[in-house]
Amino acid sequence: MLALALLSGCDQALPDDADARVRHGQVLMTRYQCGSCHVVPGVAQADGRVGPSLARFGRRSYIAGEVPNRPEALARWIAAPQSVVPGTPMPDMGVPDRDARDMAAYLLSLQ
Repeated sequence: MLALALLSGCDQALPDDADARVRHGQVLMTRYQCGSCHVVPGVAQADGRVGPSLARFGRRSYIAGEVPNRPEALARWIAAPQSVVPGTPMPDMGVPDRDARDMAAYLLSLQ
């Protein structure tokens, strides 16, 4: 059932399990088309060159060179980057907070 939920992209609640959140975040990277601008390891066709590569994102100290790379800050950045760093080239994509937390979990897993 969990695999079907992840693959279908439905909004059913996932277990509060770090691995499930990471897997769901990986799926969401495709749904929100992050790969149109970024290279995202583990995400099919995520080979964009407009934004920086997200490879090894979990090892980075800062988000956008300005914000400490912590789970809560990264989720805020994904949900509303313009409110975190006004004028950043990253657009607001309408990512709900729950999805942003799972996407942050995925990006932070990239070591």
